[in-house]
Amino acid sequence: MSHAPLSLKEKLGYGLGDTASNIVYQAVTNLLLYFYTDVYGIEAAAAGTLLLVVRVFDAFLDPMMGAVADRTRTKYGRYRPWMLWVAVPYGLLAIAAFITPHAGVGTKLVYAYISYALLMAAYTAVNIPYSALGGVITEDTQERANVQTFRFAMAMVGGALVSASVLPLVNLLGNGNRELGYTLAMTVMAIVAVLCFFGCFALTRERVAINETTAKHSVLSDVWAMLTNPQWQIIALATLIIMTRGAMQGGVKPYFVDYYLLKDNLTGMFANTDNLISAFLTLTMVAGVAGALTASVLVKKLCKVTVMRLAVSGTLTINLLLFLLPRDAVLLGLGMIMLSNFCHMMFVPMLFSTVPDTVDFGLKKFGKGAMGMFVAGHLLALKMGNAIGGASVGWLLSVFGYVPKAVQTDQALQGILIIYAGSSVVGAALVLVCLQFYKLTKGWEQRDL
Repeated sequence: MSHAPLSLKEKLGYGLGDTASNIVYQAVTNLLLYFYTDVYGIEAAAAGTLLLVVRVFDAFLDPMMGAVADRTRTKYGRYRPWMLWVAVPYGLLAIAAFITPHAGVGTKLVYAYISYALLMAAYTAVNIPYSALGGVITEDTQERANVQTFRFAMAMVGGALVSASVLPLVNLLGNGNRELGYTLAMTVMAIVAVLCFFGCFALTRERVAINETTAKHSVLSDVWAMLTNPQWQIIALATLIIMTRGAMQGGVKPYFVDYYLLKDNLTGMFANTDNLISAFLTLTMVAGVAGALTASVLVKKLCKVTVMRLAVSGTLTINLLLFLLPRDAVLLGLGMIMLSNFCHMMFVPMLFSTVPDTVDFGLKKFGKGAMGMFVAGHLLALKMGNAIGGASVGWLLSVFGYVPKAVQTDQALQGILIIYAGSSVVGAALVLVCLQFYKLTKGWEQRDL
């Protein structure tokens, strides 16, 4: 049993793993579609289909990786070693995904499929064990919630690094060649990510002994235990919804800043579109750090489910107000988007901290539960949400008549707003409904569920 509070050093060390993960996650979520359509040279609909196919393929790798991680045995533990083993391939593949081959459209599309699929496979191989690690460095449910807030605060640091650095580095290192600039910028990001994974490995420990019968169960038995756990089902559905929303808003954000907002009155560095996009992405990440840290304070006094409800209600309200935003109110728009991400990042750490609780619930109620598999299934739901959301952006942009590097029609502009704000309104409302059925509130261990 491990109920002693974790040290600040270990919490920060654990967070370094998601700093590394989020460097790629945010580059893919916020920049890859824009890179494919406006730099690489793929049509929006084709890029949307690419994102869907690869993300669905990757999502179904998750249960297999969860089963492998649960059955790993080394002197370092089950989950920590994967950060050591996969860090360098992960970094190299992050660079490869942002290389533009000088070839025809068909060849470039094939390269995009292969490079992106390999990158997401490496992401799975490191992120499933990393996420499971959060359930075995402590057994205390409140401490789990707290360590997840550090995780996602540090994740936002990684996201802010991408948002603040990638587009300026594209211009600086590319020297006018945006294709080369993206490759070199991602090289810098990849080096940082690899070092962060090494730091996470060095600064964390596995303390909670997993029931050894897990290794004796079949993979299908672990999957069945997960799929028949009603509390896990609710969390998985909420994750699918909120990540569909997140992928839609993240994917369309550069288009929202580039095309929807009127920037004629802006001067100085923000008159440059790349700099303005970078500022929007970076400052929303900074707001996300503040949101995650705020959640860590609130969860000491409130039930984590109450914190989740407050956060989702805030997301819904702010995005409704975005429909009233004048297109030339750029700074007001930035403030509202920052506040929306503040609320979102209050929610996400609490959501992730519920997954180990559903494992404990399964073990208590049914005598079954495998940490790696439950985490993998949860991340499958997350990636399916990303797949659906990311593909929907490409398809909907095409439906609304978006044309790259052109003056957009009123229909296209309205479509960008609907994708950006409407997805969050609908997603937040549906998640609030899901939370009405979630029973693992504070003190659930002492109740008969």
